[in-house]
Amino acid sequence: MTRPRPAHRRPLAHRDREIPRAEMRPDPRPDSARDRDRAGASLGRRREKPAPSLTSSRGLDAFTFFVANLQTGFGPFIAVYFTSQSWTQSDIGLVLTIGGLFSLFGQVPGGAFVDWVRSKRFVAALSVAVIGASAAGLALFPTFLIVALSMAAHSIASCTLTPAIAAISLGLVGHAGLGERLGRNARFSSIGNALAAAGMGACGYYLSSEAVFYVTAALALPTLAALWFVRASEIDLARPQSSEGGQTPSGWESLKLVVTNRALLCFAACITLFFVANAAMLPLVGSVLTVRTSQTATILIAACIMAPQLVMALIAPAVGRAAQAYGRRPLLILGFAALPIRGLLFAYTDVPELLVAVQVFDGISAAVLGVMVPLVVADCTRGTGRFNMALGAVGTAMGLGAAASTTLSGYMADHFGSHAAFLGLSAVAFAALVLIVAIMPETRRA
Repeated sequence: MTRPRPAHRRPLAHRDREIPRAEMRPDPRPDSARDRDRAGASLGRRREKPAPSLTSSRGLDAFTFFVANLQTGFGPFIAVYFTSQSWTQSDIGLVLTIGGLFSLFGQVPGGAFVDWVRSKRFVAALSVAVIGASAAGLALFPTFLIVALSMAAHSIASCTLTPAIAAISLGLVGHAGLGERLGRNARFSSIGNALAAAGMGACGYYLSSEAVFYVTAALALPTLAALWFVRASEIDLARPQSSEGGQTPSGWESLKLVVTNRALLCFAACITLFFVANAAMLPLVGSVLTVRTSQTATILIAACIMAPQLVMALIAPAVGRAAQAYGRRPLLILGFAALPIRGLLFAYTDVPELLVAVQVFDGISAAVLGVMVPLVVADCTRGTGRFNMALGAVGTAMGLGAAASTTLSGYMADHFGSHAAFLGLSAVAFAALVLIVAIMPETRRA
């Protein structure tokens, strides 16, 4: 006899429809594969970062523009100012050396500090304030002690300001839009450099040499105002510091990921060799112009400085877009290839005015490296939380290469002549090109 079914009992067919049989079967894949798929899905959702607002984007444009203005005051005008204050060349060289040493060895600690501090805007604002105070100290108290402290403070602040701008850019647009954002940064920075050089030169000529530093100190105010327009709520701090699908590595684990990163080590080696060849070329051109045309040398040198800034402002955003579309490696090869061509043209150009035209190749290299250095470092350190520290390490490598460049070119020019010096720097540049082609991998991710 069949037992009657209770009225409240649900039919089994309903259960089968609610829970498909495919979902009831266990997943035959190992746990690691399932975890990777879940992490990939989670990462895909995280990549859908909305574009920053127009206010934040324009604010970062203005901030990079004014930072370039601010930093220009600490360029060649320092030597002119100290000379007008009746300083000896040995004292001028000593304070410049103090600033250079702090700038060289403070980049890695400065980048690590930016990684550690949660608010990148605070680091950027503090750095700008310190630079403005340093400029005011140079103008108000031109004594050796105050000047040495001001130069050291400016160098330390610069070591945190550069990675802070890169961190804000990365947090604002994410990895997918970083190339184009860095191109915009390079464009407004080059425009700021060019306008500041002209404006401060006019201030020094028509007013006084210390007026340059009063103007530099005053520029800290519009720089901070521009930073205020970059909204902190739109800076995604987790994006540059979180791991892909997992927890952020901390301490020595993340540091080991950076130190043992093959692509990052290859890039540091290539960029060091590039700066060994590049840093001394323009000073060597200045010496050649002074010997050949002493009356118009100053104007020609100013044109040699302005020409690459103009080229960089024109093509830097296109470089950033091309890096996102076609990868980093083709652009790096292009930037490295422009340097040996430039050196060879310098060696075989006798007309002083043509030397200005040759500087177009410097603009190409500057635009490529201005975008590629932080972009490649961001690729190599993605998920480690050490982006800014690695950027500081690459900056240190660039500084060491630049320091070796001036010594090498000076030795070759004194013993073999300027023609041989240009050829020697071109040979080093060609070696850097061969190295970038041979060992540098593509770092862009699909």
